[in-house]
Amino acid sequence: MKVLITGGAGFIGSQIADAYIKNGHDVVIIDNMSTGVKEFINPKAEFYEIDICDPGVSEIFKKYEFDVINHHAAQIDLRKSVEDPTFDIQVNIAGSVNLLQNAIANKVKKFIFASTGGAIYGEHDYFPADEEHPTRPYAPYGINKMCVEKYLYYYNHVYGLDYVVLRYANVYGPRQNPHGECGVIAIFTDKILKGIQPLINGDGTQTRDYVFVNDVVNANVLALDAKGPVIYNIATTRETDVNYIFDRINHYAGTGFEEKHGPAKLGEQQRSILSFEKISSELGWRPETDIETGLKITTEYFKNNKR
Repeated sequence: MKVLITGGAGFIGSQIADAYIKNGHDVVIIDNMSTGVKEFINPKAEFYEIDICDPGVSEIFKKYEFDVINHHAAQIDLRKSVEDPTFDIQVNIAGSVNLLQNAIANKVKKFIFASTGGAIYGEHDYFPADEEHPTRPYAPYGINKMCVEKYLYYYNHVYGLDYVVLRYANVYGPRQNPHGECGVIAIFTDKILKGIQPLINGDGTQTRDYVFVNDVVNANVLALDAKGPVIYNIATTRETDVNYIFDRINHYAGTGFEEKHGPAKLGEQQRSILSFEKISSELGWRPETDIETGLKITTEYFKNNKR
């Protein structure tokens, strides 16, 4: 297949590109390099440094006959979306619609969209949350991801564009950016290895469903052949609190930091756990990396790849 990967120089997108190329697909990457890393770009991919909002994206679509768009380019910082919701709209909605318009104009067959399970459901009515759970996002980031899902429904209904939505839990692992405001595992690991005391927000009992990046990549491989339109959670259905994350990274790094707590973040969700039963029963996907193994691999990666 000829696949366009947006955000293909980033944490998740670059590793999807590696997997697609390994499986024999032709990959074109676009990334504006705002958070992308040049060294992550697979040399066998064709690369264009361009923003998804740029009208010039249409020239890339005209040059290639893409079978699939895998859309990972995004403004991913939930707190930044709160501070500047207009910018979040421009990137996460307008940029996505720009891609969708080009997909229709150039007869692309399928659109794979990286959505959010961690931010789209809000506080759960039941645990774990499945794909039928009400969507009550607390921040513009989650609202805008949900909005793109609705646009996908529209483009499927009106134009017949097939799509697969992957609602990620909290993704972590090698190549994650440790310098932003999101991604507690990468942030803690980077600070601990640099001898900097991490600060745990609140009492640290808030929980998330942490899914290892390799498992996310495997879901994207399966999505190439999945029949849509369909929405899948990509998760582990395991609840892990922040204090445990801190303790394990501290242990694997061989350091002796004590827990240090700061004020809780206003409006922070307390618990998030997602069901992956649907994708397991329909595509045979399930997470293969437990949190302990994933944290150990991630810590070793940051030891050997300081940024």
